[in-house]
This record gives sequence, C-alpha cells and structure tokens, in this order.
Amino acid sequence: MPIALSRKDLWLLVLLTVLWGINWPVMKVGVRQFPPLSFRTLCMVGGVLLFAAIVRAQGKSLRIEREHWREVFMLGLTNMTIWYVLSIYAVKLLSSGRAAILGYTMPVWVAIFGWLLYRDRLDGRTLLGVLAACVGIALLLFEEIGTLTGRPLGTLLMLAAAMVWAVGTQWMRRRTVQAGVAVLAFWMMVQALLVCSVLCWVLERDQWVRWPNAQEGWAIAYNIVLVFGVCQLLWFRLASILPPVASSLSVMMIPVVGLFSGMIMLGERPTWADYAALAFVLFAMATVLLPARSAARS
Repeated sequence: MPIALSRKDLWLLVLLTVLWGINWPVMKVGVRQFPPLSFRTLCMVGGVLLFAAIVRAQGKSLRIEREHWREVFMLGLTNMTIWYVLSIYAVKLLSSGRAAILGYTMPVWVAIFGWLLYRDRLDGRTLLGVLAACVGIALLLFEEIGTLTGRPLGTLLMLAAAMVWAVGTQWMRRRTVQAGVAVLAFWMMVQALLVCSVLCWVLERDQWVRWPNAQEGWAIAYNIVLVFGVCQLLWFRLASILPPVASSLSVMMIPVVGLFSGMIMLGERPTWADYAALAFVLFAMATVLLPARSAARS
C-alpha cells in the first residue's frame, strides 16, 4: 500500500537525513579524546533544557497522566536511553561510517520484530525495500570485515543498539499516551540523562581531567541544537505518522550521508562497495517515497 507523505514531510525528511548523517563523524570528533558517555551526557543536559523551552514556547504542559508513566518509561528506554549508551561507545570503538552502517541495520530489525511481536504483514514493495537495504549494508559490512573482526565489542554494541531502537520504533507507532512529541521527548531525555549521569560517575569519573576543547564543544553544540532540537523531534514525528517499517526505511540514506561526510571530515575514502551500497539504499528509499509522490500528484 502506498505511504502518504506530504511535501512538507518529504522536505523535513531530507533535512533529517542530512543533519543526522553528518552527526556520525561529528560524534567521532567529540569522543576521540573525550570520555564517550560524558560527551553524551553533556549533550543531553542541553537537550533537556532545549525541549523544556520548546514545550514552554508551544504553551503546553509537561504533565503526563499517571497511567501512562510506564509506557513513557519503556519508550524512553528503547528510543533514547539504551540507544544513546550503546551507540556512543560503539562510535568510540569503530569508524564513524561503519558505526552508521551497523546502526542502520535497524530497519531490518523493525520488520523482524513487527512480524514476531505483532504479526505484521509486509507488502511486496516494502519487502523489496528491506531486501535492497540488506544487500547494501551487507556489501559495506563485507568490505569492512577485516576491521570489524578486530573490533568485536564495538560491532556487538552497535547491532544491539539497532535492535533496541527497532523495538522502540514499533512501540512509538503504537503508543497510547496522547502527549505531544516535544513533551514525550522531554521526559524520555530526562530519563536518559539520569541513567547516563549515574553510568558516567561509575565508569568515567577517573577520566574527568579537563573540560571539552573547542572541537568537542562544537560537537556538543551540534548535538544539542541540531540533533536533539531538530532531528530527534522530526524522527518522532515520522515514527508517529508512518508505519514502523516505512519510517525506518525512509531514513536509510542517513548512513550513506554519514559515510561520505566522514570521508570529508575525517579523511575516509569510499570503495566500490560504498558506491554499490549507495545504489541499493537509494532503491530502498524509492520503494517507500516514490509511491507517495505519485499519489500526491494524482
């Protein structure tokens, strides 16, 4: 069945893809010489304040009914807390492009968990998109198998983060809490900030020897303003209005942007596998977006 996507949402998707893709090498810059979870925690401090300001500017209340607190907790655990912790350590261990590729195996896990947990049925177009995405990712993983073999912990952390995020994407679509996206984002990030602060103290306090330098400060500011203030809210919007597999497939271009922005910012050089994967990823996106464009034109 074609996915209805307005022209406004299409442009927001493009913005999300570019900003979130560039953030992979930005995060790598931030954690190369700085404790990774401490970097993430500093970003979230700013993110919580920003979300609170957005909610206030919208004139909305931060109140969540008591019967929805468990649901908000589970949404925050899967969409933010676990993803943030596992992925930032993976970025520390892996190259930014390869971390992005592994992280965006997420659409495959969305389809698998949808079938396992909810008996979702996939139409032929969506299934073809999943398969194309799998081929693109497999090409890049095969190209990097030597490097990944030497970084088993980073690989496992990134794949685990992708699986948890996939479950959160399924739950985000099916949530019953009626709070707005900014309100939900605020409380989920408060939860993530509390957990990460405790983990920072336990795991990294012996590394607190200096404040972030200029490059790390720029990376923190990028995450606060553009990743949390723009990308996170746009993602929750897409995850709310589109079916889980469609919303996850629609951002499959992000690891490609991450790969090539890493080439520019960090000196990485793409190989034939990168270009072949790009073709498969573009095809996967087309299976989701082009039908909506045709429907809108009609």
